Amino acid sequence: MIAGARRLHLSLLAAVVLLGVLAAGAGAWLLTHHSASPGRPLSLPAKLPSSARSHVVVIVLENREASEAIGSPEAPYLTSLAKRYALATNYFGVTHPSLPNYLALTGGSTFGITSDCTGCSLKARNLVDQLEAAHVSWKAYMEGMPRPCDLTAGVGGYAKKHDPFLYYEDVSANKRRCEKVVPFKRLGADLRHRRLPTFAWITPNLCDDGHDCGLSDVNRFLRGVVPALLSELGDRGALFITWDEGVSDEGCCARQAGGGRVATILASPLAKRGAVASGPFDHYSLLATIEDMLGLRRLRLAGSKETKPLGALFRSGRPPALRGKAR
Repeated sequence: MIAGARRLHLSLLAAVVLLGVLAAGAGAWLLTHHSASPGRPLSLPAKLPSSARSHVVVIVLENREASEAIGSPEAPYLTSLAKRYALATNYFGVTHPSLPNYLALTGGSTFGITSDCTGCSLKARNLVDQLEAAHVSWKAYMEGMPRPCDLTAGVGGYAKKHDPFLYYEDVSANKRRCEKVVPFKRLGADLRHRRLPTFAWITPNLCDDGHDCGLSDVNRFLRGVVPALLSELGDRGALFITWDEGVSDEGCCARQAGGGRVATILASPLAKRGAVASGPFDHYSLLATIEDMLGLRRLRLAGSKETKPLGALFRSGRPPALRGKAR
């Protein structure tokens, strides 16, 4: 009986070891394949002090046509933002896949890139150059990024293809600049301590942005983050929520943007409440609007005569200036 008990004990021990090996292997597989799961909500107080400064914040989501996103029963909070504030419905991604759209939003061009390359880089003037030249504080918050300035192609829910800043060599190769591209968890501390920069960019992880998960996950993420951002925007600030691309090839404008029709929401104290602007607009319109608000010259196609800024979403009919003249 003692020998039988010993054999049973050894069998159970072997089973535990095998399960541990399998679990470790599964964990490694998940990291290798860039899996994503909903992020944990930010740990923020119910009410934050109102900011004495104004801020421009951009959140970029993934792969939904406007008709899928706005009004979806899976996304009631998202729809409530569109109804409460202002919505651009005739707004288009510029192409497929993701990366060229992110570059358009930060550089005014796709720079001839037609893929989600992770080893490519650009020597090109970009929004960060403009912000730094004008002494405008900035930071990019990347959900799932393990550490500031992480140059890997992706890990967990973080994907470099959704992080345009690290494609510009004068950001990725500049330690001071590169360390302003930070894990998303830094946003909670920056909000609590009133350190939100004048320009803030937010890329959720592959689940929370809708790339790998459903609109209910996008809705949960926005519901957890947006109220705190709204309380910190300031009296002339603006929060833009957009999508990189849709699933169609629908396009507009003289450039024939063809990245699908996506929704873009403006949440701001100066938004024209309930406005639905018909455009047409594309990602260069959003970049032009950001540059106008921050007193920057428009980059490349953002400065094209065909580009319409999102002025119709504001009560005044034009983007409010947070700063002085463009430089």
